[in-house]
Amino acid sequence: MANSSNFFSSTLQNADPQLADAIAHELKRQQEGIELIASENIVSKAVLEAQGSVLTNKYAEGYPGKRYYGGCEFVDIVEDLARDRAKQLFNCKYVNVQPNSGSQANQAVFMALMQPGDTFMGLDLAAGGHLTHGSKVNQSGKWFKPIPYGVDEADHLIDYAKMREIALECKPKLVIAGGSAYPRKIDFAKFRAVCDEVGAYFMVDMAHFAGLVAG
Repeated sequence: MANSSNFFSSTLQNADPQLADAIAHELKRQQEGIELIASENIVSKAVLEAQGSVLTNKYAEGYPGKRYYGGCEFVDIVEDLARDRAKQLFNCKYVNVQPNSGSQANQAVFMALMQPGDTFMGLDLAAGGHLTHGSKVNQSGKWFKPIPYGVDEADHLIDYAKMREIALECKPKLVIAGGSAYPRKIDFAKFRAVCDEVGAYFMVDMAHFAGLVAG
């Protein structure tokens, strides 16, 4: 109780010098380096201000107008702003802005479109895919049956002909285009054609380059 008077006024440096020091070093690392990961780039002061706001204090399970907690009227405004702006930005009818990461978003899609044990295709992790595209250490590889496609060893581009061949053979429920470490352009039209041919859902995981798409 002796320190309760400092609860609203004490800085992080005073409250936890070790944590403050680690954050300061991370800031220095970001300022002095060049980040080549599109999804891990610097944000504006305004974004940092919003993320460090009193919204941190609030539970908001559910959706705007249909929450499981009271006192969400202002959180609803924030989420509606995010949804409306995302729909306009990406020119789409529906948006869900609640996942905290691409991994959670992928899991939501999997659970909505597939049943445990269903077959799906994703870019091999060694070729630049993501853990959530079928790695054995991830739920996607434990709950479902992942079939990887890869790249041509000569040019390291996605082997679309081989991808089609695999899809025709395994008849996946879902095909994922996108990855976390594939630096080349992706021919989404070719994926769409293959998915239509085998009757699969087509999912684009653009978590790592969504900012480039929006820009």
